[in-house]
Amino acid sequence: MDVPLSLLREYLDGLSVERGLSANTLSAYESDLRQFFDFLQDEGVRDLAQVSLATVDAFLNSLWQRGLKTRTVARKATAVRRFFHYLQAEDAVPVDLAERIPVPRGGRRLPAVLTEPEVRALLAAADASGSPDEHARARGVRDVALLEVAYGAGLRVSELIGLELDAVQREERWLRVLGKGGRERLVPLGRPAITALEHYLADVRPRWASSRSGGLVFLTQRGLGLSRVGCYRIIQRLAVAAGLGNRRPPVTPHTLRHSFATHLLSHGADLRAIQEML
Repeated sequence: MDVPLSLLREYLDGLSVERGLSANTLSAYESDLRQFFDFLQDEGVRDLAQVSLATVDAFLNSLWQRGLKTRTVARKATAVRRFFHYLQAEDAVPVDLAERIPVPRGGRRLPAVLTEPEVRALLAAADASGSPDEHARARGVRDVALLEVAYGAGLRVSELIGLELDAVQREERWLRVLGKGGRERLVPLGRPAITALEHYLADVRPRWASSRSGGLVFLTQRGLGLSRVGCYRIIQRLAVAAGLGNRRPPVTPHTLRHSFATHLLSHGADLRAIQEML
C-alpha cells in the first residue's frame, strides 16, 4: 500500500527523540511496520483508515501460521499497536484501534479466531438431532441456527440477538442488519446458514413464540428474546461440549465474528468486501 514515507519517518523520528530508542530498535520497528504494510497491500488495502481489528488479527495469525516465536509476534504486534496510537493522536485514522490490538504474552498465544475444524466441532456439539429428549432436540436446532448465523454472517452479539424476522430475506439469502450508528447493511448467508435458519424458523420458533416474542428471530424456550448474557452462555456451553472450554481467550460471539472475517480472507475474499459485510 502507499504509506506516505514522511508519515513513517516522522513517527520513527519521534520515537528516537521522545523515547531515546537505539538505531537497532528503530530499524526493527521500521522492518515490522513495512512487513505489515506489505500484508495490507497483498490484501488490497489502500488506506490506513480502512484497517480494522479483523485485518490486524489476520496479519498476526499469518505470523503464527509461519511458525514465528511468541516474542517475535509480540514485537510486531507492539509495533503496529504503537503506530496506530500515533495515527490516532495525529487524527490520521477515524477510530482508535490501538487499544484493541492484542499483544501475545507468555506462552504461544491461542489465536483470537477459531480454526475451521474448531468451528465444525462447535456446530457438531450443538447438533442434538440424535437426542431422545424432544426439548434438547429443539434447543439444538436453535443453537445450530444461532451458530451458523453468527459465524456465517459475522454478526455482533447485539445484532444477533436483535435480528428481526422481517430482516431475513430467505429467497435471496440475505440478512438486513442494523449495525452501529444505525448503519444498515446487507449480509449474504451461505447455504448451511440459511438451511439451519429455515429449519429453526419452521419447526422450533413457532412452538416457542409467545405474545412477548415480538418479531425477534432467536428466542428462549419460554418465548423471550435471547439476552446478551444468554447468547454468551449458549456459545460457552457449546464450546465446553466441543472440547474448547479451556481456550484463552474463551469462545464468544466476537470470536465467531473474527473467525468469519479471517476465514473469508484465507479463502481469497476481497478485504474491502468483507469490511462492508462487517
